[in-house]
Amino acid sequence: MSRAVISTIGHDRPGLVSDITALASALELNIEDSRMTVLGGEFAVLMALQGEPEKLAEFKQQLETLCAGNNLAHIYRDTETRQPDQSVRPYVATVMALDHPGIVYAVAQFFSARQINIRDMHTDTRPAAHTGTPIFNVSLVAEVPADVKVHSLKAQFEAFCEEADLDGQLEAQR
Repeated sequence: MSRAVISTIGHDRPGLVSDITALASALELNIEDSRMTVLGGEFAVLMALQGEPEKLAEFKQQLETLCAGNNLAHIYRDTETRQPDQSVRPYVATVMALDHPGIVYAVAQFFSARQINIRDMHTDTRPAAHTGTPIFNVSLVAEVPADVKVHSLKAQFEAFCEEADLDGQLEAQR
């Protein structure tokens, strides 16, 4: 079996998920993992597929046709299964703050500077309950190497959040 990852983005409309997943279903491809969401007025799809190489090649051609006819941007990449890394431990970091530019960069830089990979990240902005003030939220899973002293990392993260005026927490993934 072979694997591929696709990304598509286009103006949000009913039926977009159905159109893309119908291609995979018709070719008997397995959707192993996916993320689909509306960002602004656009709908974005990230999807990992598994199947016979010739069926993935056919899917690629059909996706190109679908995207061309529906004003969708897309990327198709052949890939491999990512093997679990036993030398890392998953930790969840959450951050909340008044929305302002640079929060994602600052959080990403904190982990990057320590050679810690971010495996998954989700962000959103929501209005505060009574005031409507935009509140930015980050939730991520970081792969902390086994040789990193977690107590020290947590203390560094708390200091970073305090300095950046962020409300943050770092805990083992459950």
